[in-house]
Amino acid sequence: MKKIIPFIVLIALIASCKSYDNDQTINNSNDSGLVENDTVSISSDESDYEIIIIEPGFNAWLQSRARPRGFHSQQWLESRNALLVQSWNQRNLQPMVYDPNLYQLRIDYDTRTDYGYDVNYKLYNYFLYFQLKYNQRLTSLVPRI
Repeated sequence: MKKIIPFIVLIALIASCKSYDNDQTINNSNDSGLVENDTVSISSDESDYEIIIIEPGFNAWLQSRARPRGFHSQQWLESRNALLVQSWNQRNLQPMVYDPNLYQLRIDYDTRTDYGYDVNYKLYNYFLYFQLKYNQRLTSLVPRI
């Protein structure tokens, strides 16, 4: 049986300040199995940062199981994301030790940059979803909902 590894694209927090055109479209004609609800994109008029997560089931999980917005403070989310991103990037650099299909892309996250609440909220919840779905443990902190 062919093992299907979901295509994960995580463009997290582009380091250069660049604005995005609202007219941009993503052509997914080659990805016949990709459903619109499998793509979560968050960007803010207040910042020039965007996070795009393409993961089957994440959007439904985020709406049904994740803690509501405002449950955690932005500072708390930022501190957790700093730890989780560091662990993720370490695993990304060790493809012989960790599954390279799970840790495909490096995440560029600068702790000195204010990405806003929404970006930090989505990123943190993606890490929770990822750890629970793939039975991974990025830090010594137990992923809980």
